[in-house]
Parts: sequence; structure tokens; C-alpha cells
Amino acid sequence: MQPTVSIVGRPNVGKSTLFNRLIGERKAIVHDEYGVTRDRHYGESFWNGRNFTVIDTGGYLPDDPDVITSGVREQVHIAIDESDLILFVVDTESGVNSLDKAVAEILRKQDKPVLCVVNKADNEEKVHQAYEFYELGFDTIYPVSSISGSGTGDLLDRVVELLPDDTEEEEEHKYPRIAFVGRPNVGKSSLMNALLKSDRCIVTDVPGTTRDSINSLLEYKGNTYTLVDTAGLRKKAKVKENIEFYSTVRTDKSIREADVVVLLLDAMQGFDEQDKRILREAEKFNKGILIALNKWDSVPEKDTNLLKEFQEYIHGKVATMNYVPIISISALTGQRIERVLDVADQVLEQRKKKISTPALNSFVEKILKDRPLPVKRGKKLKIQYAVQVKSNPPVFKFFMNNPEELPPNYRRFIENKIREEFSFEGVPITMVFRQK
Repeated sequence: MQPTVSIVGRPNVGKSTLFNRLIGERKAIVHDEYGVTRDRHYGESFWNGRNFTVIDTGGYLPDDPDVITSGVREQVHIAIDESDLILFVVDTESGVNSLDKAVAEILRKQDKPVLCVVNKADNEEKVHQAYEFYELGFDTIYPVSSISGSGTGDLLDRVVELLPDDTEEEEEHKYPRIAFVGRPNVGKSSLMNALLKSDRCIVTDVPGTTRDSINSLLEYKGNTYTLVDTAGLRKKAKVKENIEFYSTVRTDKSIREADVVVLLLDAMQGFDEQDKRILREAEKFNKGILIALNKWDSVPEKDTNLLKEFQEYIHGKVATMNYVPIISISALTGQRIERVLDVADQVLEQRKKKISTPALNSFVEKILKDRPLPVKRGKKLKIQYAVQVKSNPPVFKFFMNNPEELPPNYRRFIENKIREEFSFEGVPITMVFRQK
């Protein structure tokens, strides 16, 4: 996985503003009152050739000073556990605070790199005032202005110097990555245990036990895979604990870095908005996708049509994703669990599929005859030719006149016809239309 940098500190020191500066977007809400950052945020940053994840731990903290203090300390402890580097943000305008001292004491006792960032140092006088923060016991301080960006270049230079190297990450990515994701207690760890035939993961009936992502190598039918067991996701409205937030972050990171995402559902619980969000996230990042209905052994009165009814129900909830295969398994009994790997492998092969340009253009010519392009603004739309410009994941480029006039329903028609002709089961397709 990419290295992770967490931003910690007491409320109102400018953590969200620094976060926005580092990722180059206005993604977090910035305001001068405590507790504005009610939902934590994370994003991607790139500096001097290195990619890394940045986490803003601002978080909602009640007005009770004791609760604020304990909440900040909790965030710091989790950041220590979950991050590769910590940015400890303080505020030159209000000076050294007793809570700053408490946080500094915690951070000095652990062995991960910590950079003390003195924010709001936006002129020479405030930069000079920043030096009082040496009393917190750190060798170097970094005066910055998150609003103007002053000093953040030097800070980022030091961040990337201290990040762990990519050797381990490159080794992991030698093999296809299959990530098991889903709500708490759907059986992700049980499935991984069953596949590995070991106790690599903790299995329990208490939701949320798997806080971290656990990677294991598995050999199957002559192929090696990296299996990723992620922490269970909760609905965002329920993500109140800092520890649950980090679980969500790591799960989303696992989706982005996977080759195939296996969404695990409890066959007795059905399909909800959180499951839909996971599917949309996997589709957005062009991952191979598979849905596994777990605990199939617990479903009463099964008949030959029941799985088909489940498939139609789920595809009805996400109508544009009926290309995603759905299978039934039981991690507890071991029923059809190898089918997860078989179908995941098929999806991997579909992701790599390359359609020759002659075959693709012959196909385009045929569908244009079956359903001619519409006339827009008095001009008939024409697709001159098409080419697959990329595989793994597949990207198709269509050259035509007035591509901005092509209706969305015709784009959907082309995608459906591509799937009818060439399959791409379990694989999102990207189509780009360009002016010829």
C-alpha cells in the first residue's frame, strides 16, 4: 500500500487547511469554530516522485474540554498505529498550549517520524514566534502558512525523505490482488481463513474485529494471488469512532489498489446502500468486480431459481452494473469457496482482453447499421473508427464528429453491445469519444 501521513493536533490549528494544501483540493470544510470537520477526510498527494495518502483527523469533538482532550489523544494513538509519518500541527497565533504539550509527550515516546508543523506563520514576525515551539522537544520545526502555501515545499521535501521505500509494496504487487470487502460480520475473515486453511485472521461474531487490512499470499491452480482481508465498513452516519474511520480509509485504499474486488454479502441480510457505494467505488477505479453471497447454507428453502432471483434483485438495485457476476458460497462449510478464486481469475483475464482494431471496427459498423446514430442540430452524427487504446483495464477510443452531441443512452447502447459481443464480465469499460 501507499505510505500514509496523518495530520494530528488540537482543534482550530488549521489541520484541514493544511490537508487541502497538501492534496491540492478544497476537500475538507474549513471554518474557525471547533468541531467543523465532522467527518474525517483523506486524499492522495504527490511530491518529488512519491505518492502517499494524507489523512485529516480533524474530526468532530464536543465542546467539553475533557472530551476534546481525550478525543485528540485517541486520534494521536491511532495515527501512531496506522501511519508511516505524523504531522503534528500547532498554531503560532495562540502559542504553546497545554494540550500541545500533552500530544507532544505522546509523540516523542514512539519511533515513527514526527514533524512539528507550526501553522499560520504567514509573515516574518510569526515565523520568529514559531521558534517557541522548540520547547515541545522536537529537533526541527516547520513554520508554514497553509493558506498561502509558504513553507509547505520544505515540509513536503522532508516528508518524502522520511517515507518508507517502495520495495515491500513492489514485491506485493508482483501478484494479482484480490480484496475482500463488505459490511461488518459478513464473513470476510472466515472466507479468507477457509481459502488459506489457516488461522491467519481473527474470526469472531463481533463486528469490526478486523481493524487493519491483512495480506496473504495464496497459490491456487498454479497461480499466486495476494488476498486482502479488509476491515468491515459501517454506514458513514455511524462512523463516529476514530478507529472506525481508519478502518474505512484502509478499506477504500484496498479497493483502489486491488485488481479484483470481491464484495461479500450476507445472504440473510440482503443488499443496502453501503454495498452499492462499494460497488460504485470499485467501478470508479476500474477494478474487476465480483459479488459473493456468503452464508448460503443458512438460507432456508432453497430451490434452483433462488440464486437467479438474488441476482435479479441485486442487478435491479444497480441496473448499470449487471455485468458483475454473482455467486453463492458458504465460508463456514467451505461450500463453493474455490469458486471465488475461479471467477476472480476469469475476471482478471477479462480485464486483460485486447480486441483487435479490425474486429472492433467491424463490430461498430454492424451496430451502426442496427441502430443508426441520431441527427443533432441538423447534422448526422458519425463514428469514423474505433480502437482499444488500453487493456487491464480496457479503454476504448471512438473518433467521430461532434462527440459532445452523442446522447448518454447511445453511449450505454454501445457499451451493452460491446459486452454482448466481447463479454468483459466483471470489468468496467471506459469509452472515450474524440473529435475526428
